[in-house]
Amino acid sequence: MSFKDYDKKTFIADTAKDYAARRISKRDFMKKMALAGVGFSAFSAGMLGSSRRFNGNLSLLGTPAFAEGDAETNKWLADVGSKFKGTKIRYTSEATPPTVVLDKIKKEFTDPTGIEVEIEIVPLEQVLAKATQDVQGQLGTYDLYYLDQSWVATFSQDTYDPIAYYKDKPDLALPNFDWDDFSKPLVDGLALYDGKWVGIPFDIPIFMLMYRKDILEKHGIAVPTTPAEFTDAIKKITEAEKANGMYGTGLQAKSGHYSLNCDWTQMVWNEGGSIFTKDKKFSGNDEAGIAGLQLYQEWLKNAPPESTNSTWDGQFQMMASGQSAIVQSWDEFFPGLDADDSKVKGLWMPAKPLVGKPLRAVADAGFGEIPNYAHQGGSILALSKYSKNPDAAWIFMQWACSKDIMTRCTLAGGFAPMRLSSFADPRVKAKAVVGPGTTRHLDMVKWIIDNNMASEPDMPLWAGFSNNEIPVNLGKLLTGQDFGGDAKKCMDTIADAINKSVADAGL
Repeated sequence: MSFKDYDKKTFIADTAKDYAARRISKRDFMKKMALAGVGFSAFSAGMLGSSRRFNGNLSLLGTPAFAEGDAETNKWLADVGSKFKGTKIRYTSEATPPTVVLDKIKKEFTDPTGIEVEIEIVPLEQVLAKATQDVQGQLGTYDLYYLDQSWVATFSQDTYDPIAYYKDKPDLALPNFDWDDFSKPLVDGLALYDGKWVGIPFDIPIFMLMYRKDILEKHGIAVPTTPAEFTDAIKKITEAEKANGMYGTGLQAKSGHYSLNCDWTQMVWNEGGSIFTKDKKFSGNDEAGIAGLQLYQEWLKNAPPESTNSTWDGQFQMMASGQSAIVQSWDEFFPGLDADDSKVKGLWMPAKPLVGKPLRAVADAGFGEIPNYAHQGGSILALSKYSKNPDAAWIFMQWACSKDIMTRCTLAGGFAPMRLSSFADPRVKAKAVVGPGTTRHLDMVKWIIDNNMASEPDMPLWAGFSNNEIPVNLGKLLTGQDFGGDAKKCMDTIADAINKSVADAGL
């Protein structure tokens, strides 16, 4: 299928609206998006049709750490922002931690500026539909776009380069905005396209190892650093604690769900494999891929039975309820484990991701895949070229992404900050203790971002593969519905289907 640009965006918007109204299935939605050349990052694809868990602590909004803004920024808002009093700007996003917090504290912006801010928080497919329809007709309905990292290429011509806008409008520039303060791996991985900043890094969930310190100490187990050590540890814990309702680990292995794909890709990379090779062939069925899946089958034996029906929400509940002892998964879980109502408050600890065999070189992988030890997903905040009030929206965007606001969003949202200064901010450091809104995992998260950040293949078909062919067949294997427990047979079936689709698409 070929599209003119306008027709392509019509197709995307109409398809996204059809899925939002449940007139088509998720599988059909993914297929049509792939035909149009629109992908989803691994993390965000799994959010389609559902909401993202918020593990932060909004009660912190009234604490001294949330005293309203720094003086310099407040003065800038009053002096510069108030020139646009009476203007209204609109922003649509899924329920990311920073968006949720910004929606709660936007009064700090609206009061001194007089600029009205409407934040629409909707499921991801509706975000895509609204943004696409807006750029298609150059409507200017939305002034700011939340963009999944895999949409950056699609929308790159529809947004202002924030670096250029900052330089071209010095009278609107927030003093000491400090562009060098944004983590370089996040800029490179999320915000840049063809040398241009499409937006500003906004959100980055990423894998890390988490473990129950008390359980490991009880059984004399060192914190595992490799998949082999992890396997030995969870076997020992399961054997000793199963009668007490605890297993060594917990998995997000729901059949047919993207969460299972997240677990699987990490296993492949840790065995020195990749999802595709440089000749653009699926390689999950090579020696490394099979070894990774076989190891995952072993892990499943040492996880609660409900793992095969659990996404990340179920996996978090296994951790929070005391059913699992060691998990490699999303860093966003961590603040919720320290909540006041948590049964495991203060018992979980963060650690570096498992390091398996030497990584397959990026040059030997395909479709821009970056094998590494920490699975990630991310997004950016972008300024629309079609905004009717771009200067007012730009003032809000600078405020929302400023050092102080990003730091305070981190304090309440429990997510990895985009700015280097946020990691070092005294308020963040002060919260690195057991309790609601803890940040005691963030030093580890920063290290992982700087050293271990992986990226799945950058191709339109990937969203479909990672939500359909791969987790559907993996689910059949893991639940005993097909393949007779044979990992190679399962992977060969997936390879045949994916290689045919890639060939048919002319990739």
